[in-house]
Amino acid sequence: MVLPKSLLSTLLTMSYPTLPASIRKCLHEMVSPLPVKLFIDCWGADKIVVNEALDDNLPQVTLKIYHPGVVRALVLSQDPFVLIEAYARGFLDFFGDVEDVMCLDKLSYSQINRLQAIRAWIDALSLPKLSVSLQEETAWQKLGWRSRDRDRTAVQHHYDIDNAFFHLLLDPLLVYSCAHFDSEGTSLKDAQEAKLDLICRKLKLQPGESLLDIGCGWGGLLRRAATHYGVKGHGITLSKEQLAFNQKQIEQSGLGNQLTVELLDYRDLPKTPTFDKIVSVGMVEHIGIEKYPVYFQCALSCLKPGGLFLNHGITASEKWDGSSLNERFIQRYIFPDSDYPRLFEIVTVAEEVGWEVVDVDAWRLHYAKTLRCWAANLEAAIEEAIALIGERKTRIWQFYLIGCALAFEQNHTGIYQVLHRRRTDREWNLPLTREGWLC
Repeated sequence: MVLPKSLLSTLLTMSYPTLPASIRKCLHEMVSPLPVKLFIDCWGADKIVVNEALDDNLPQVTLKIYHPGVVRALVLSQDPFVLIEAYARGFLDFFGDVEDVMCLDKLSYSQINRLQAIRAWIDALSLPKLSVSLQEETAWQKLGWRSRDRDRTAVQHHYDIDNAFFHLLLDPLLVYSCAHFDSEGTSLKDAQEAKLDLICRKLKLQPGESLLDIGCGWGGLLRRAATHYGVKGHGITLSKEQLAFNQKQIEQSGLGNQLTVELLDYRDLPKTPTFDKIVSVGMVEHIGIEKYPVYFQCALSCLKPGGLFLNHGITASEKWDGSSLNERFIQRYIFPDSDYPRLFEIVTVAEEVGWEVVDVDAWRLHYAKTLRCWAANLEAAIEEAIALIGERKTRIWQFYLIGCALAFEQNHTGIYQVLHRRRTDREWNLPLTREGWLC
């Protein structure tokens, strides 16, 4: 829940006491190691200034807190995620470059004297509580874990914002996945088209073949495969907005005899060999590791003998357990129930189900560059984005894009395309080398 403007206006005019000295000292020591000049305005009654006398080249960040309940929650929980939740609900604001503001995720109590931390904790109990919970349960959390209803609700939370917003963010084809850059100077548009062509070549698409796209998004890959490679494509999605967009695009482009898209859960795919080739780009992250056997079996069951399956997904460099600030932020505000496995976990399940791994392709730096392009597009159209989805949601998307770019650049997350064939296919019907095929 975001605070209505009337309530926020009331908060801004209310009078609250200054912070106890123990909490001021505690906050100062928490933030002083951060590589920024930080100005904390506590509801106009108190100000904490950190690193002001240091290097003039240090970036400046201002944190404006409207209610002492934010500080109370931060000190009692010792959890910087409080700041994100308070921002989302209108209890505080950040000012400064997004990438500089994100250093607040490094807030730590580790350098604070234990006795001092206890004194601050006790004093925090005297501060007024917030009027609403920062951990309000979301709609999808009330549904059964990994159920069809929950998966659909989680997907629609992310994708059914407003197609106009994604038009601001993405390339003209609305490809919402990692692009493939031939050089530093390659445009996002060209890199996305190159990615689509590379996928089609990897799958060795031929005219008249049937292609299934699991999690087809806004259909850019399907339309490319139909118009440039002559296939008949079928896409599935759980997003109503994407479904409507695809149906309109298919009608306008005259591809009704080649392409179809439906609202369908991957678990409801045909159980008999139906498609010559299958592709899944950026969908596996939504499934959950415990559902991988079902996912890979569903794909295996509907692929014809001699076919290929390309699975493209984000991975974690270390075990993803939902505990880090980045994971919690993405799960709560961007991709509910998302799950980033390590590469070996994906490949192991695929092999156990009955797939042979044909090729593995790492795209980590390509995704970092893609995210930087999306972030630049959003910054360039910031006023339009705010008009469409609101300022706080727009800023949250900025944090998400920049944070993910940093995660790929720093090798916290990776991304791989893995090409599979059925292990029961005894006859090898593929080239012996990558040259002219996979590269």
